[in-house]
Amino acid sequence: MTDGLVIGSHLSSSKGYLAMGKTAREIGANTFQFFTRNPRGGRAKEIDADDVAAFHAFAKENGIGRILAHAPTP
Repeated sequence: MTDGLVIGSHLSSSKGYLAMGKTAREIGANTFQFFTRNPRGGRAKEIDADDVAAFHAFAKENGIGRILAHAPTP
């Protein structure tokens, strides 16, 4: 990772936050953006508190900073 730069990608949230964190790390990113629900319609998935906690621990250990939620346009 390059200090000072915030570099990420738009990732699929289908497998949860920890999976997105691991994907970000694999591609050398220190942040990522995700859709809160499918942009073609549908409802947002329920948030899994255990997945979020696991992601926070992973993010802290791997230098992943603030992430961005992208709300679909109407």
